[in-house]
Amino acid sequence: MADSTQNTDGPNSSGGFSILDLFRRPEAGAAAGFILIFLFFAFFGWDKNFLTPLGASTWLNFASKVGIIAIPIGFLMIAGELDISIGALIPAGGIVLAMSVELFGLNIWLGVLLSLAVAGAIGYVNGMLVTRTNVPSLIVTLATLFVIAGLNAYVSKQLAGTTQHSLQDVGAVSEFLMGDYHSLIIGSGDSEVTLFRSLQSSFFIWIVFAAACFYLLHVSPWGNWIFAMGGDQESARNAGIPTDRLKIALFMLSAMAAALVGMTEAVLANTASTTTQFGMIFNTIICVVVGGVLLTGGFGTVTGTVFGTLTFGIVFQGINFTTFDKDLNLLFIGVLLLVAVLMNDTFRNLATSASTTKKK
Repeated sequence: MADSTQNTDGPNSSGGFSILDLFRRPEAGAAAGFILIFLFFAFFGWDKNFLTPLGASTWLNFASKVGIIAIPIGFLMIAGELDISIGALIPAGGIVLAMSVELFGLNIWLGVLLSLAVAGAIGYVNGMLVTRTNVPSLIVTLATLFVIAGLNAYVSKQLAGTTQHSLQDVGAVSEFLMGDYHSLIIGSGDSEVTLFRSLQSSFFIWIVFAAACFYLLHVSPWGNWIFAMGGDQESARNAGIPTDRLKIALFMLSAMAAALVGMTEAVLANTASTTTQFGMIFNTIICVVVGGVLLTGGFGTVTGTVFGTLTFGIVFQGINFTTFDKDLNLLFIGVLLLVAVLMNDTFRNLATSASTTKKK
């Protein structure tokens, strides 16, 4: 079995700081990559306000939406699975909320619960199909991606006669919590200090969600079970770990996270569309891989995924703050992915070497 995060004590665990101990952490490569990318764009984007609070909000807002989904996708990848149906679950979350409120007159929070329930049910189906049929999760979720995308359009037209849904007057509190822009400015005049500006509600949801998921993966007993499944699923099952139930729960978590992002987008824009977000599928996978999670499972951290998401957000949006041709954006993303995998592999080899040193 692979356990890459629960024991971070290195050969020099007697108390002092050790570089080798730092290298052993799965998120070390992702953190190093984030620092390099940040410094690169800070230098080339200096004249275009990359480092200002308003400039930072551009890539932080983008990263928050990807990040909310990337963390549960990372959980699934650590467990040896994958969910690409999230591309259709994002619009599903928004349109279920919009139709609940505008078409059926439900309270906004009842609409949120209904949207999460629908997403959870879809995640449950994904998990059941994967665990009961032994069909690879890539194939199962690819099928459900298109099934949900078709249902999004069909149900929308049948019930509302349109694929575009308005979502107006959701209330000040719900708008503040789910779909608003937030700024924090201290002082006034010459002594005015802007701590952050125009950060969307999704950013703060991401921070809270990441903290909860950190506890789940790295503190609670379920975290060890997830790593065990990715290391050797058969051994994990023989050890008494409820692998099927845990796997179903992870698919439900990823589905509900995708629906949550769809709802925040709908509240922010006051509209929801049935358009499938195929790009988000690749974006979340890139963030997880850049964050140090292995495609083969059994290795990764929430912190690494957060660093990977921040790095991807900077690369995706940062080119707008530089003089580079915007057509080079995809080139930057491709190079980032390749360099990140190579860097993470290097750090992982260092971790392996450090863990076998001084074993007597």
